Amino acid sequence: MISGADIAALLPYGYDPVLQAEFSRRAPLASQNDVVGTLTPLPEGCLTRLPALASTRRLALAERGWAAVRAGRVGVVVLAGGMATRFGGVVKAVVPVVGDRSFLMLKAEDISRVAAIAGRAVPTFVMSSFATDDVIRDHIASRRLEGVTEVFPQRVALRLTPEGAVFRDRAGNVSPHPTGHGDLVDALRASGVLTRFREAGGTTLFMTNVDNLGATLDPALVGLHEELGGAITVEVVRKWAGDAGGAPAMLNGVAQIVEGFRFPHDFDQARIGVFNTNTLTFDAAAIDRDFDLPYYRVVKKVDGVPVIQFEHLVGELTALLPSQFVEVDRDGPDCRFIAVKEPADLAGQQAIIAAVTAGTRG
Repeated sequence: MISGADIAALLPYGYDPVLQAEFSRRAPLASQNDVVGTLTPLPEGCLTRLPALASTRRLALAERGWAAVRAGRVGVVVLAGGMATRFGGVVKAVVPVVGDRSFLMLKAEDISRVAAIAGRAVPTFVMSSFATDDVIRDHIASRRLEGVTEVFPQRVALRLTPEGAVFRDRAGNVSPHPTGHGDLVDALRASGVLTRFREAGGTTLFMTNVDNLGATLDPALVGLHEELGGAITVEVVRKWAGDAGGAPAMLNGVAQIVEGFRFPHDFDQARIGVFNTNTLTFDAAAIDRDFDLPYYRVVKKVDGVPVIQFEHLVGELTALLPSQFVEVDRDGPDCRFIAVKEPADLAGQQAIIAAVTAGTRG
């Protein structure tokens, strides 16, 4: 049983008892994550290359994007939820990266730079979680990140035993977890953020992970998104040795992001040379509706014992909405993907982080 006090603490973060009961029902069942149907790499011509910096084509796209920013049609969503565990229990968004400037500060500085050039504010929204919300709000206030418009939380659920009962840790406490960045659309709508953004004239939302400092607000990407005309534009990069993650593929004739763990064991993922950076640009009207994204059964360990949790993923919106895939650089002056998942990643990438966050790109 879950106490009334536990439920009361979780309700502000979107805890849903009906959904929790469904998770309990599914927990004892074997995972069925593999895709079903015909799966093939994207056909030739389905991948668009972002034009080179300073090229005539890039400048034309940028001008189109700048027009959208100046018209107040562009907003930014920064994903800063999760469990705050990979950086030793510290919320990653507030970790210093360059001097005393945190991940979130660097994101805010980038957006403020674009806003200053455009001559108007760019609405900026941060998706937090039950584990990061208070810390992020305090950080925004203490560092006076006035460009951040709103903070809104993603959904929370409770971890389960493999038999489907609510898991309790050694101290007897329930163990909450966020249910994945697939919460984005529901959270945007439930918080009223999406309604307010659209009512103010917003049409385009650029989404970036807080820890991908390469994914700056580039008006050329906004212009390309508008030109391509899909509801979603997904940034992908060339795979390097050891890379793992979702990738664009054709599933039953629909171009979409397929998460790495969903590829069948007999599918050679090396056939797909790019993977998803989780940097997406959305048509705001297209995502302003209900979506039934699947939740996947995930096995974790808490106190050394296996627990079950369920998560869904924002990239799976590409299965439901017309989507375009744009290949971007992951090194050099136009780098748009800097993966910082662990503290050790920071030390090895200080040079490119400093170059990208200097704000000198075209």
